[in-house]
Amino acid sequence: MTQFLDIHPLTKSAFAPFGDVIEADPETVRLINNGTTERFHALAAAQAAGDGARVIINLFRGQPRAFPYDVGMMERHPFGSQSFSPISGRPFVVVVSEDEDGKPGRPQAFFARGDQGVNYRRNVWHHPLMALGAVSDFIVVDRDGPGNNLEEYVFETPFIISEPSP
Repeated sequence: MTQFLDIHPLTKSAFAPFGDVIEADPETVRLINNGTTERFHALAAAQAAGDGARVIINLFRGQPRAFPYDVGMMERHPFGSQSFSPISGRPFVVVVSEDEDGKPGRPQAFFARGDQGVNYRRNVWHHPLMALGAVSDFIVVDRDGPGNNLEEYVFETPFIISEPSP
């Protein structure tokens, strides 16, 4: 049976069960550098658990996805959070799901604008990076260190995203 996913706008409240939305939030602004810079403070917290773990910063270059798109698998990282912040200014799709007895439940899809990022909390099921329209670069903050920090789950029947619009 075909299962379609609707895409919803990415908002802090809708995404809260899965992590943080990284965007310029006027409520967090602090003026620094003698008032010449606005610092949007503490928008997300990186997590890195385990002996020898450290937080690292990466550049990911995502290839655009073709639609309709089958969401056939999800992944999670048991020892650390993972954030994605676009630096190409292009929107992307975020797919997450609640944990149901050690496997992902029904996914939820969000449309992230080119000025929004996400921080998946540790152990949150999510789909790998889903760039839209063109090759897109992202700053990714995640955990490095010993231990297997990747679990994958393949759905028996994929979920389908028919069109990547909010």
